[in-house]
Parts: sequence; structure tokens; C-alpha cells
Amino acid sequence: MMPRAVDLAVIGAGPAGMAAALRACSLGLSVAVLDEQPSPGGQIYRAVTQGSTLPANVLGPDYHSGRDLAERFAACGAHYRPGALIWQIQNDTLDFTTSYGPDSVQAKRIVVASGAMERPFPVKGWTLPGVMTAGAAQIMLKTSATAIPDAVFVGSGPLLYLVVAQYIRAGVPIALVLDTTPRGARLRAARHLPGALRAASYLGKGLGLLREIRRAGIRVVSHVEDLSIEGEGAVTGLRWRTRDGEEAASATQVFLHQGVIPNVNLAMALGCRQLWDESQRCWRPELDRWGRSSLPNVFVAGDAGGIAGALSARLAGDLAAIAVAAELDALDDAAAERLAAPLFASQRRDKAVRPFIEELYRPAAQFRAPSDDAVIICRCEEVTRGAIAAAVAEKCAGPNQLKSFTRCGMGPCQGRMCGHSVSELMSALTGRQPAEIGYLRIRMPVKPVTLGDIAGERSKGSYAS
Repeated sequence: MMPRAVDLAVIGAGPAGMAAALRACSLGLSVAVLDEQPSPGGQIYRAVTQGSTLPANVLGPDYHSGRDLAERFAACGAHYRPGALIWQIQNDTLDFTTSYGPDSVQAKRIVVASGAMERPFPVKGWTLPGVMTAGAAQIMLKTSATAIPDAVFVGSGPLLYLVVAQYIRAGVPIALVLDTTPRGARLRAARHLPGALRAASYLGKGLGLLREIRRAGIRVVSHVEDLSIEGEGAVTGLRWRTRDGEEAASATQVFLHQGVIPNVNLAMALGCRQLWDESQRCWRPELDRWGRSSLPNVFVAGDAGGIAGALSARLAGDLAAIAVAAELDALDDAAAERLAAPLFASQRRDKAVRPFIEELYRPAAQFRAPSDDAVIICRCEEVTRGAIAAAVAEKCAGPNQLKSFTRCGMGPCQGRMCGHSVSELMSALTGRQPAEIGYLRIRMPVKPVTLGDIAGERSKGSYAS
């Protein structure tokens, strides 16, 4: 059974969450790990312990390296609850629901390791059946070894190229790749190249992916400046424009991607102070070097606190756990600094490539904030760009006032799929910076739950610890 109280509750069992649990258990803390997924790994190492039927080269060595971490996590002694959806945190109590019903646990400290999500890509037709994200394409490969042939991949960034390469290795035909990386991005990114060479392995991996795609003979259209997905009731094709003119192609499946951003809703609902990260064009929690948030008992680790990748996420989880141990007197401050010093050094080296990547793959303004009034921004409430522009013209001041005008951000996803687009669009419409525009105010429950979950008694079901 889940204990009533623990020293540390970790939310999420991705690289950061698993690393935090491992370190905290090794320092003698009692730990509970709550994760929505059915097995550990997060998005990066999703289903890594399940034994994929794909040849090992399809998902690659970086993916399979997560198996060791997941196996060590499973044996570390943390109370692990897969399939646990956290819907509320009040003071030191975490309320969650599982297939056994509602449950709760008290924790002296909390590490939010909720990971990243794909940045919204609002274009005409993006809500049609047959349009998914590149991350969804990868989830199918990892969890069930399935793929959709003859798809069109649209967007830019490392994850897009990785998934395309994984499709190629799996022998799945790809119809077309439309690359939206802006013209001139390479030149702008070049000034960050000297620093990026400190993490040269990332550059080598990226160049390797691009070579794989070229060798496969897939048509890649570069510098796509405009895009619309066509169809009535389902995708039938798409149309795009480059500097050389307009083209079109038939399609029944489109995978979109324009980078990843922190999954901030839980940290926001908790009340952690947020800031606008101009380099990554996203909101993220304000953190100190240990991952400590503006709330005294809450840490944020991994991509939930700023996008930096799997290795930095692991290091961030380690550092947060060390800081928690020091705060709970399981470790003195001097020992904490000694343990952390090599981790901080590794983190600096690993993050050295980030300015280069962020400059190279910063999404173009027209894809962050569309100009076509017919484009849907809020999928849940079907709020269009035109409706938001009309609200702004009527002096709507920010995203939270926009709820009253349009219901934008009030659907089941609680703004996860539209929040950043709203900030970007209102910034473009008013000339104010996103930091001034602000973000949707997120409240508990963080995700939809039943009244039974809210009112029900603590679960009496049995769990495997």
C-alpha cells in the first residue's frame, strides 16, 4: 500500500523523476513516485522496460540506454504508482486517482518532473482527423511497434528528424518532409557554434539524422513559409508555400512538430512563479540552480523546468534530490556541495549546445501566431484566431480576460494545447511582449476527474510497491 506520508513525492517517472527517486532513496529518504504512464521512462524512454519487438537500431542506442536507469529505479525502494493521475496538491498533500480509485499521500517535499510537451502548431486544418504530432508517431513505434505509412512530416527540430529516421530504419515509407526551419536560421545559429562544440556529440547525432534522411531519397522541401492542411472530415491533402512558389500534395496522414516546451500546468497550478524564456519562446518556472521553485517545498526537475534533454534531466533530478536531503537533514550542506559539484559541471557541458539548437530551430513567427482568422487556436472550445483578434480589438487585456470573451483555455486540456499560442497571438496583435501578456491562470483540478474521485475515500485496493 502507498504509505500515508513520505519524505519526498516525485511526480513523473521520466529521466528526471527516476534519477531523483534513485538519489533520494540512496540518501535514506522515503520516496513515492506518481506517474500517469503504465510503466517508467517518460516520453524519452517510453515503454523501454517492455521489450520492443522492433530491431534495436530502429529506436537507437540513446533510447535503449534508458533501460538501465528504469531497472535501477524499479529496484531502488521507492513506492511507485503507475497510472496515477494527480489532480490536486494542497499544502503537503497530493491527491491522485488510479484504476483502484482515489488516493492521497503527504510529502515533506515535492519534485515536479512532469516533462515536456510538443509546442502547439496551429495551422489551417490541424484539428482534422489524420493530423497528429511527431511525438504521437514515436509513441506508436515505442509502445506497439506500429507506424502509419506514406505520412507527411511537417515542421523542424531534432525530434522531427529523429522520428523520420526511425521510420526509415523500420522500413516504413514516408511521402514527404516539409521543413519549416526559417531561412537564415543557420547563419543566426552559427554565432553559438563555438559553445556548442563543448557538446559536439549532439551536433554529430543531428548531422547523422540528416544524412540518414538524405540517403533514403525522401523528398525534403526546405524553408516552408506557409502551410494549410485540407480536407472535409479527414485529411485529404496539404498545400504549402516557399520562396519559389506554392505546391500541393495529397495526404491522409500528417505529423506536425515545431519543438517541445515545458509542461507547466502543474507547476502553475501550484503557484510556482513563472517567467517567459525568450530563448525557448515558452513559459517555465523560475528556479535556482538546484531546481528549487518559489515555493519552499516544491522543486522542478528536468524538461518541466526548461528544455535541456535527457541527460540534463537526469542531472537535474539528482540535484533536486540532493537539495531535498540537505533540507531534511539527511545530508549536511558541505556534503551536498561535494556530491553536486561534478553534476553541475556535467550539466554545464551538456547544456552548452542549447543556445545553438534554440536559435536554429526557433519556430517562425507565422507558425507560432497564425494570421488566418479561420485557424482554430483553442481546440477544446473551437475558438478561432478571428475570435481572439475580435476580443483584443474590444480591449481584452490578457489570456484570463479572454476566457470571459471566448472560453478559450477553459476546455478539458486546461490550456495545454492553446496557452502558448494565446500568449504569442495576443503579443503579435498588441505589440506587447509575451512576458507582459501573461499566461492562463491554471487552477486545481489540474486534469479532469470525476466527482467520485474528488469525494471518494482513500483507495483500499492493493498495489505492488
